[in-house]
Amino acid sequence: MNIEDFETEERARLERNLAYAESGVKFIDIKAAYIDEGVKIGKGTVIYPLVVLEGKVEIGEDCLIGANTRIVDSTIGDRTDIWSSVILESSVGNETHVGPFAYMRPNSHVGSGCKVGDFVEVKNSTMGDGAKSSHLTYIGDSDVGERVNLGCGVVFVNYDGTKKFRSVVEDDAFIGCNSNLISPVRIGKKSYVGAGSTITRDVPDGSLYIERAKPKVLEGWVERTGKLDKDKSK
Repeated sequence: MNIEDFETEERARLERNLAYAESGVKFIDIKAAYIDEGVKIGKGTVIYPLVVLEGKVEIGEDCLIGANTRIVDSTIGDRTDIWSSVILESSVGNETHVGPFAYMRPNSHVGSGCKVGDFVEVKNSTMGDGAKSSHLTYIGDSDVGERVNLGCGVVFVNYDGTKKFRSVVEDDAFIGCNSNLISPVRIGKKSYVGAGSTITRDVPDGSLYIERAKPKVLEGWVERTGKLDKDKSK
């Protein structure tokens, strides 16, 4: 492309943004939003700088699309906010919070009133209405029910090196921090999983599942082994 082609493309992009603005979309910086032709955006939605909307994207009304967000071939409901995140070939419901720094990979479907927080990755999975994963969690090849709470550091261990497996967490379950779900497992309704557990079998409805190694304290170990002296010598 030569400079004239770039200038023509830039004018077309700005004209598209102006048309969105005339239909009720609000831009923080109308020159710094990158929106493909054919994207649908509802009135009252706010677009921050450095937002990229590609392909078949539909965004509802009164949303907030924060800076450095990229959305490709996805549908976003009404009154949802997305901050500094990537959403690919997926859908998000109404009044849901995504980000900052969340990553939704293809075929992920998050319901309404949900939270997909910072450094949460969702891949080929569903989250029912009201489900929340606030930070540092991987949800892969799984179906998470309504009002489920996933604590910090929860990992759906979906791959054994050869095949991928799918897990289910049913409605109103609570998964404690730093837990591993070794797929395929099913966590029953209103069940609790204690923090630090590794789940290797199904959990019945209304149960508490805890799996931790018995703690062991070896007093005087540092002095006996000379570990501290060895570290100082480095």
